[in-house]
Amino acid sequence: MIPFSSDMLQRDSPMPLYYQVEKILHAWITKELKPGSVIPGEKDLCDAFQVSRSVIRQALSDLTNKGIIKRYRGIGTVVVQPKIDERLVSKLTGFYADMVSQGIKPKTKVLQKEIVKADEVLAQYLSIKPNDRVIKIHRLRYIEEEPILLVTTFLPFSLFPKLLDEDLEDQSLYGVLENKYGIKLLWGERTIEAISADSQDAKLLGISKGDPLLFLRSITYAEQDIPVEYYEAKHRADRTRFIARLFRTPIDEQSIASSFNHDLKLTKVFAKKFQTFS
Repeated sequence: MIPFSSDMLQRDSPMPLYYQVEKILHAWITKELKPGSVIPGEKDLCDAFQVSRSVIRQALSDLTNKGIIKRYRGIGTVVVQPKIDERLVSKLTGFYADMVSQGIKPKTKVLQKEIVKADEVLAQYLSIKPNDRVIKIHRLRYIEEEPILLVTTFLPFSLFPKLLDEDLEDQSLYGVLENKYGIKLLWGERTIEAISADSQDAKLLGISKGDPLLFLRSITYAEQDIPVEYYEAKHRADRTRFIARLFRTPIDEQSIASSFNHDLKLTKVFAKKFQTFS
C-alpha cells in the first residue's frame, strides 16, 4: 500500500507541487526504505497524490540529481546509497574574482534580470517572508569566449533596490555589494553535486544533453549572519575543478590567512594535463 494521499499537498501554497512531492518522498525514503528498495512507479504516484505526470517526473528527477534514487530500465526506481557530505574550507570569492586572480578575463552575459516573489523555500534561505520581492539575475559566464557556467542569483530587493540598474556584465557582483552598498560579506554555505545537463543547459553551455555538470547551491552571509544572496550554479564538469584547503582545528585566523599565500602544488602538478578553473 502506498503511504501517500492528495491531502498531504498544500495546493494553495506558493511552494510548487513538485517540490512538495519531492520533500514527502525524500522523508519517506530516508526514514522507511533501505538502499536497493524499489519505490512506486510514476502512475501509482500520480494516482496517490492526484497530480500530473510532469509533477511526479520533476520530483523524481530532483531526487535523482541529489543521488537519492536511480532509475533503471526494466527494474524501476531504486533507492541508492546516500551521498557523503564533505566540508570544504576556502576563500569566499565569486567567479569573477577567482578568474581575475588567475590572470583570466571572464566574460558575462546577463540572460535575465527581474524582480520576482519569493516562494517558501527561497524565503527560508534568505530569511525573508514568502511573497517578499527578490531580485533574480540569470547569467551565462564565459572564459575566452567559451561558455563555462550558468548561475541564477537571488537577493532581497529591500537590501539592494537599485541593483538592477547596475552593469553586471563587466564587474563583480560581490564587488558591487561591498563597494556600492557597504555590505561586508563574511561567510558562505555551499553544497556541490553532480547532475546531468537538460536540453536548455546543453544549448546555452554548448554541450550535449545528459553531459555531466557540477551543481552548486550557495547562501552568502553578511554581518550578524544575515543571508544576502542565494544562488544556483551549473558548471561544466569537463572544464571545471574545485580546489579546497583543509585545516586541522583549532586554527587561528592568521594561520588560515597565511595558508592562502602558498602555491597550490596539486594545481601546478596537474596544470599540464588539465585546464583548471576553480
